[in-house]
Order: sequence, then C-alpha cells, then structure tokens
Amino acid sequence: MAIKVAIAGATGYAGGELARLLLRHPEAKLVAAVGRSSQGKALRDALPHLLDAPASLTVGADVGDAEVVFTTLPAGEAAKQASAWLAEGRKVVDVGSDFRLKDPKDYETWYGFTHPAPDLLRESAYGLTEFHRAEIKKARVVANPGCYPNASLLALAPAVRAGLVSDDFIIDAKSGVSGAGHTVDEAYLFGSIDSSVRPYGAPKHRHTPEIKQDLALMAGKPVRLTFTPHLIPMTRGLVATCYVSLRDGATAAQVKEAYAGAYTEEPFVRVTSRFPGTKEVFGSNWCLVYATVDEANRRLIAVGALDNLVKGAAGSALQNFNVMYGFPEAMGLGALPIWP
Repeated sequence: MAIKVAIAGATGYAGGELARLLLRHPEAKLVAAVGRSSQGKALRDALPHLLDAPASLTVGADVGDAEVVFTTLPAGEAAKQASAWLAEGRKVVDVGSDFRLKDPKDYETWYGFTHPAPDLLRESAYGLTEFHRAEIKKARVVANPGCYPNASLLALAPAVRAGLVSDDFIIDAKSGVSGAGHTVDEAYLFGSIDSSVRPYGAPKHRHTPEIKQDLALMAGKPVRLTFTPHLIPMTRGLVATCYVSLRDGATAAQVKEAYAGAYTEEPFVRVTSRFPGTKEVFGSNWCLVYATVDEANRRLIAVGALDNLVKGAAGSALQNFNVMYGFPEAMGLGALPIWP
C-alpha cells in the first residue's frame, strides 16, 4: 500500500516541485497539501503545472492522515510543529533549514532564533543521501541539505575523504532566482535581475555553518570556509566552484584517482571530463562533478552543478524518502535533464 504523504508549504517553489514528483511516485500517495496562501483552492488550480492532480486535493491547514510530512517552510516553522507530528507517529523530511545544524546555538548565531526542539537536532539525520544512508534509513527526522551545500559537498567530498587537501576552503557559488523562493523584493524583479549577476550573503550566509559541519565530519577535524553565493539571471540551476590547497605530497594523479572511483555506484552523481553547466542537469535529480588541479598553485578546483529545485531540494527529499522506506533509490526520479 502506498505511503500517505503531506507537503507543508505546498505552494512554494520547492513544495510545488515536491508535489510534481510525488504525484508520479508509485509508492507515495499525496493526501494533504498545506499552505498559507490559496487555502480552499484545488492544488491543481493553485499550481497550474499540476494539471492532473486530483480535484479533491485542496490546499488546507492540516496534514490529515499522512504518515510522512515533507516540510518546505520558512526558517523556524517546521521545528515548531515537528514534535507534535512525531508524537502522532509520523516521520518528517524537512526541506528547510530547521534540523541541519547539530548545535542549537548555531541557530541563534546564524538564523536569529532559539531552536524550539533542540532534542530533535541530536536525532535528525543529515540528508546528503550519498554519505548518510545508514542514518537516513533509521531516522524519524531527515534534514535535507541546502542546495548550495549539496553541490559543494558532493564536489569536494572525494578529495576531503581521501585526505588530499588542506582545511581552508573557498566556495564561489551561483544560483537561479528560484532559490530565493516566492520572495517579493526589489532584488528579484525582472528589471533588477535581468542581465545582472551579484554576490550576496557573505560572509554570514546561512549555508556556511552547514557546509562547514559536514566538511569537518569528512575531514575529521575543524575546517575554515569562505562561502560567497551569487544570484544569476535565470530561474533554476546552481553551480558551486570550490577551491582548496593540496596537502604536502598530494598529487594530481591521486586527485584523479579519488574522483574516478568516488561515485561509480551512485544513481545520481556523475564525475564528468569537463566543467559541467547548469543546463546539463535542468529538471533532473543529477549532480555533475568535475575536479582538476591547478599545478602552478597546488590547488584543487572542484565543481558541482545541479538543479536547485530538484537535487537541491525536492528530488533529494524524495531520494531520502526512498531510502527511509527501502524503495529503490531512483524510484520516481528517473527523468533525464531537459535539453536544450
């Protein structure tokens, strides 16, 4: 019997992408779509790309009899509600930021609020599927990674895990405007964003501690990170270009070997022979990774490219759902990128 699921935050960009994927998943039944706007409307009217969603599926305020709640809510909102859902026997996959950081004090520093459920931070599984499957499989709460951390960590992991690089990282990343959600702001108007690229958030972007946390776990020691994201004039797509010095004695041949074998068993990560572009992953759950060595400066350059709404959000959440329930990991996620 299909697992009953709900989406809290169904009418946002990530929520709408989740609905699109879940409606085609053979082992999931979308029974509730929760949203602040469009309540009372049929989901297919609120999100017109969901043309064949059941007419009876309306945007409401309750998760109904869902066994799993996917949340795509603003920072702090999922954490207020998750304990009650868990007490009712449900599981939670949070596509937001509320369970990614293990230290509750980090939420005060980076998000400006006191975490309402610090005990859940200890038990939540970080949802970077490729490296945390064992924890995800047993978890009641899965903290989906942010889009920037997803691309950055997948790009850097082979070198970090092989002990080939130093502990001082620089990440220069760029994302389409859908990463900002349904934000109504001067910065996201067509007249402001068209033909313009601008950095934002540095040095205190909220994804910084998340990236540092998993890099440190991979490296087995604390790391330093400079992370600067950029807004680019397109709807979706993300590329992270990462820089870190090689350790003494590490060679380009060792880097090549580490990346060649890193993702051979992974359903959604491929190491490419050239720099990947965002168009090559558009609409898919793929992350493309490329690594090269700047010999003159003894520095690794590692690149990750993904669709910020799929592998960077909804697709990754569905991948984790599959792991939690023992379904084939690629179930419901087989669509290839759209080209051109």
